[in-house]
Amino acid sequence: MELEGKPLWSWGRDMLVDAGVSHVVVVGPVPGGVPGGNRRRDSVAAGLAEVPDDVDYVIVHDAARPLATTAIVNSIIDTLLTRDVDGVAPAVPVRDTLKEVDDKDIVSGTLPRDHLVAVQTPQGFVASALRAAHAALEGSYTDDAGMIEDNGGRVIVVPGDPRNLKVTFPEDLAVVRALVAAEDH
Repeated sequence: MELEGKPLWSWGRDMLVDAGVSHVVVVGPVPGGVPGGNRRRDSVAAGLAEVPDDVDYVIVHDAARPLATTAIVNSIIDTLLTRDVDGVAPAVPVRDTLKEVDDKDIVSGTLPRDHLVAVQTPQGFVASALRAAHAALEGSYTDDAGMIEDNGGRVIVVPGDPRNLKVTFPEDLAVVRALVAAEDH
């Protein structure tokens, strides 16, 4: 998919470069990309395999979030360098009421949202902790912060950006296009 004539994936790559990330590995069937895997975690592992062993920190970002900002990356890097954490994820407060439902769509409860956040990418990690989580764990994960958590690591959240939307459905791209168009005026 494209946004203002540029592939979505290139928005994320360009933002990371603008934020001062020293080396960017693109995973996927794109020019210069490393082949990905069947699951998200397999694609991250493929990219991680391209990162030299002496790198201390890595940033993982999804091409589906073209409006991520250098400010988010800077906050992640600052937090990795100053806090005793294995991972950092940007997050925004949950706005909607969340219901728990069973397999017949019957509501079994309402979750209090006081301590719930929606996590975004890019996410930053101590490289050794991310490598260890990938080596130790099996199964699918929706983000690498979850892998770090499940492997006993400490993840902290920093403020995300409500505009850092994930393009999953066609209407998401329409909203992202509208946000970019509004910025241009």
